[in-house]
Amino acid sequence: MSLNVDRASMAFSFKGGMLPMTVMELTSADPERIREQLAGKLSQSPAFFQHTPVVLSVEKLDEPHLALERICAVCRAHKLLPVAVRGGTDPVKQSAWALGLGWFPPQEIKSRNLESVAAVSEAPVDKAEIPVGAASGGRIYRGTVRSGQQVSAQEGDLVVIGAVNAGAEVLAAGSVHVYGALRGRALAGIHGDHQAGIFCRELHAELLSVAGNYKRLEDIDPRLLGQSVQVQLSDDQLSIASLA
Repeated sequence: MSLNVDRASMAFSFKGGMLPMTVMELTSADPERIREQLAGKLSQSPAFFQHTPVVLSVEKLDEPHLALERICAVCRAHKLLPVAVRGGTDPVKQSAWALGLGWFPPQEIKSRNLESVAAVSEAPVDKAEIPVGAASGGRIYRGTVRSGQQVSAQEGDLVVIGAVNAGAEVLAAGSVHVYGALRGRALAGIHGDHQAGIFCRELHAELLSVAGNYKRLEDIDPRLLGQSVQVQLSDDQLSIASLA
């Protein structure tokens, strides 16, 4: 029997991907304490609580059993969508699976605290000094990256000579350079390169990410919007500095 599959009849295919994901690091297993804090955060940043998928990290909890179903219900009541649990004992893993959630093993790499915003302390860099890595295995894209479109460089830097529209995504193993308005999502260092950065002529990004550490639009200092900026990691947090 032939094992060949007619591609026209295929309903799906599996592909590896690296998606930015918010990690909700729990330091309390009490659903009521979590509810109270979420209520306060919702009033401060309502734009963040718009059906945002989250991974519940329980690595800091010394609890063999968790009221995981109640914690998930609290999250959903505040428009957060739990999709997986990270860490915990075997009963926690089994509970996650029973609730239709994924489970990840504990991670030792220090993750970014979403609530902290790094102070801009880097000296401005002249635009002429921005490095371009397309010659070392990267990619140059000429034109506008339109909504729903994804442009990537799996090796080296990605240079976009044009704008990145809202709803579009650009990502690179190295740095991302946008010589136009950046309104969509930009992800640099997608394979974990902490030395990568994002450079753009006009910042309006929906999301910025370097080596998995990211900021959403609401996390960005409004004074930097519309400016030429560089985005780099500093102590596992994103630092955004003006290039003007």
